[in-house]
Amino acid sequence: MSYAIESIAKSIGARRVGEYETTIDWLLTDSRSLSFPEETLFFALATKRNSGARYIPDLYDRGVRNFVVSEEDFKEIESVEWGVESSLNFLVVPNPLKALQKLAEVHREKFKMPVIGITGSNGKTIVKEWLHQLLSPDRCIVRSPRSYNSQIGVPLSVWQLNEEAELGIFEAGISEMGEMGALKRMIKPTIGILTNIGGAHQENFFSLQEKCMEKLTLFKDCDVVIYNGDNELISNCVAKSMLTAREIAWSRTDIERPLHISRVTKKEDHTVISYRYLDMDNTFCIPFIDDASIENALNCLAACLYLMTPADQITERMARLEPIAMRLEVKEGKNNCVLINDSYNSDLASLDIALDFLVRRSEKKGLNRTLILSDILETGQSTATLYRRVAQLVQSRGINKLIGVGPEISSCAARFDAGIERYFFPNTEALLASDVLKSLHSEVILIKGSRIFNFDKVSEALELKVHETILEVNLHAMVENLNHYRSMLRHPETKMICMVKASAYGAGSYEIAKTLQEHHVDYLAVAVADEGSELRKAGITSSIMIMDPELTAFKTMFDYKLEPEVYNFHLLDALIKAAKKEGITNFPIHIKLDTGMHRLGFAVEDIPLLIHRLKNQSAVIPRSVFSHFVGSDSPQFDAFTRRQIELFEKGSQELQAAFPHKILRHICNTAGIERFPGAQFDMVRLGIGLYGVSPIDNSIIHNVSTLKTTILQIRDVSEEDTVGYSRMGHLTRPSRIAAIPIGYADGLNRHLGRGNAYCLVNGKKAAYVGNICMDVCMIDVTDIDCREGDQAIIFGDDLPITVLSDKLDTIPYEVLTSISTRVKRVYYQE
Repeated sequence: MSYAIESIAKSIGARRVGEYETTIDWLLTDSRSLSFPEETLFFALATKRNSGARYIPDLYDRGVRNFVVSEEDFKEIESVEWGVESSLNFLVVPNPLKALQKLAEVHREKFKMPVIGITGSNGKTIVKEWLHQLLSPDRCIVRSPRSYNSQIGVPLSVWQLNEEAELGIFEAGISEMGEMGALKRMIKPTIGILTNIGGAHQENFFSLQEKCMEKLTLFKDCDVVIYNGDNELISNCVAKSMLTAREIAWSRTDIERPLHISRVTKKEDHTVISYRYLDMDNTFCIPFIDDASIENALNCLAACLYLMTPADQITERMARLEPIAMRLEVKEGKNNCVLINDSYNSDLASLDIALDFLVRRSEKKGLNRTLILSDILETGQSTATLYRRVAQLVQSRGINKLIGVGPEISSCAARFDAGIERYFFPNTEALLASDVLKSLHSEVILIKGSRIFNFDKVSEALELKVHETILEVNLHAMVENLNHYRSMLRHPETKMICMVKASAYGAGSYEIAKTLQEHHVDYLAVAVADEGSELRKAGITSSIMIMDPELTAFKTMFDYKLEPEVYNFHLLDALIKAAKKEGITNFPIHIKLDTGMHRLGFAVEDIPLLIHRLKNQSAVIPRSVFSHFVGSDSPQFDAFTRRQIELFEKGSQELQAAFPHKILRHICNTAGIERFPGAQFDMVRLGIGLYGVSPIDNSIIHNVSTLKTTILQIRDVSEEDTVGYSRMGHLTRPSRIAAIPIGYADGLNRHLGRGNAYCLVNGKKAAYVGNICMDVCMIDVTDIDCREGDQAIIFGDDLPITVLSDKLDTIPYEVLTSISTRVKRVYYQE
């Protein structure tokens, strides 16, 4: 729907500055996601660490003319950036986020259709997507894109409601008390679904009960609420909430419940579910056997029954439920290509998100942008309208090459800009039989298709296969870890340095650095200048600190604007001399003080001489002063840590007093952020915690890396035989032994062999047998139902890396950084 700018100003109670008459179709909160500037209204949101107002000049240059800003930001824009022109509109409000939410509320009020609101800790997105699969054949549905369930994501989701919509399905996610009220006013659900309640985002809640009660706020004015009646926590909270809504509390034990699940039978690859509703018995099956999928399916069943979907349709569609892949995978492709694989679902909203991801991954890489897109199914829109919008998105995102697959997109070929290279095929088989995929070279390729088009075959054809062993890196989990530690900062202005040295602790430095840059970290830190220059060449523009600068690398640091730490007078003098030779002035450096580590650093008593050296030259300038904690992760060293803090305060204050400019101070590492918040100073350094491991107790925060491989061969070995080199694999029974393509050259430590550790095969422990070889090792799968080609997990969500590090009597850092570069990294974004 389009709104006149004047109408929006009235709806959000804004003071309008400017007289530019226009209509708005698109709302924008992230400047990087701009598609249609002329029809976009940008909300300059403020966060603890950033302000959207700083991006207004760039957006103006890119064609945006309508902005929602706070009073404070408008004063700066009006006086510093430019004078207000007639071709601009500023809608000035007290709080742009509340204005965005108010606009979503006003928009929602225009629609009287049923709206399903889904909340809970786990399963929200799956229930939403499965409901879409179950109900979309009969209804035009608007739903949240991916996991747009936050204070910002929900208004952007609700804004998609239009005149053609017959049903809305929106997720609502919260991370602290008091957040659900705003989401409830925007979604205004008529049907509520409460999924599983668990420990996700628990840190800001006193108890699970408190969190559950807050989530139930969403359903205050619903017509019906759906939940698991066998869950005691949820049932008690629903009773205390005193909701006026009708309840469909499904149960596997209480036959008096409105929806009684009479039998659940798990088969080898599907589950048969029998139920009674309104005195009618029926049965259906789903192609999943895990408990979470069964619970999600039962929530969907209840919603379908309430919406009067015939039982035979439910049975038919439940059997065809497809797994939900909530991630964009980044893989290395053939011929210097980068693949972004999203070959699981396709709709206009998720296409926009995926194209945004494509643009960000292609920027400054010098690679063309290619989109492989299937027909977009079951949108409720006419083919002409749908592909006109698709063509607009393709053009706005600067796509160089379009490969369309399917009869509908092929019929609309003329709608796409003739200036781009275009190919169209009736089906996937025709594309694979052509030479088009073989011709792709030095391109970033987004593979985006509905599941029935089997685009996994396209991905497989384009993927560079160099090894059966891969390290999967969950970028979303890494961002969750970043935000976990950001939430511990006492002051929002405290800056964050993120460690990406040693190839980002084995995860791969570029993708990690790119994601951290997108989330506005203040500094990246690497060990040596070559690591920093490679990031610069790949397009990383964030400030980069060099922790171990070499005398031979000064030119590299100058050329690529890499800021070295300086820890002694020899290094300082050499750096000053080199900078002067290059004609460089005020090159930023980071002064390291030794407060007890006794590894590198100036002694505090050296500071007067250090000040003298620094003030008598202009080649370098201290940007920060820092030190290293020795034992901030352990209470037994707390007295020593406090002495370090005192010594650092004394030395850093003395250095600061000698200079008029601000010198940033930092001493906290990951453990220090959590255990010594009073020592956070101006900046903190986040290391192992970013990658999901707490240095305090070795617990996993959000797992980032999963090392997996596949079974090459399985053989039966008699009890009398041995396995592997030097006959070290002794057996105690006739055994099934599997060979997997990972060895010590990949980073699998030899000390894990001979039964000292295990991997997981189909969720069960498979011990390493005999010596681990360079490229292969053997595992015992005697008691495991498995076959050649099945997956083996070396470490990951269900086998924490700390299990391996404990077995090796070492730290997780060593295990992570030991993963060889020959192991292919696959990145994904949930």
